[in-house]
Amino acid sequence: MKFIAANPGQIALLAGQQLYLALVAVLIACLIGIPLGILARRFRPIELPTMLVAGLLYLIPSLVLFAFLIPFFGLGRTPAIIALVLYSLLVIVRNTVAGLRAVPAAIEEAARGIGMSALQRLWLVELPIALPVILGGVRIATVMNIGVASIAAYIGAGGLGTLIFRGIATVDSDTVLAGAIPIAILALAADAVLKRAEAWTRP
Repeated sequence: MKFIAANPGQIALLAGQQLYLALVAVLIACLIGIPLGILARRFRPIELPTMLVAGLLYLIPSLVLFAFLIPFFGLGRTPAIIALVLYSLLVIVRNTVAGLRAVPAAIEEAARGIGMSALQRLWLVELPIALPVILGGVRIATVMNIGVASIAAYIGAGGLGTLIFRGIATVDSDTVLAGAIPIAILALAADAVLKRAEAWTRP
């Protein structure tokens, strides 16, 4: 705790880097994963292969994935963000499919009955109903990324993990806690905010 009290500016800077990695990765994962989930739901033959590939990517240990990406993208933020995007895809695709699957058939039939096109049904009926479940996936991915982004400090991506690795190297528990405590606070705060957004979107 002494390190936090003595270095609030450094803690804030590293926390900003940590959030940047996590939030950019989640945003990119949403731009890829939500359309992919919609396609998987629309075209059933690709649903299982899509989930299998996303699941296999999720199972790769983070350090192994970082090591695999370094020869192609070097050190720093780029391989870290790519790895976090790949980790986020499973939960976002899965929740998108689950949310769309939960849309009552009667509502879909009513939308067809009043002449809505497939695109209109998707935007005006299905996605609004599925949104809370999709946001649940985004919440899980965000909290997960805030934690996993700590390991990205090992490849020069910055963030609060820098303090954790520095503290481990110097056997300084105060420095380790200076990184770990703000990470826990960021994760809890992100979870609370997105949980509120998830509840607010429930029809």
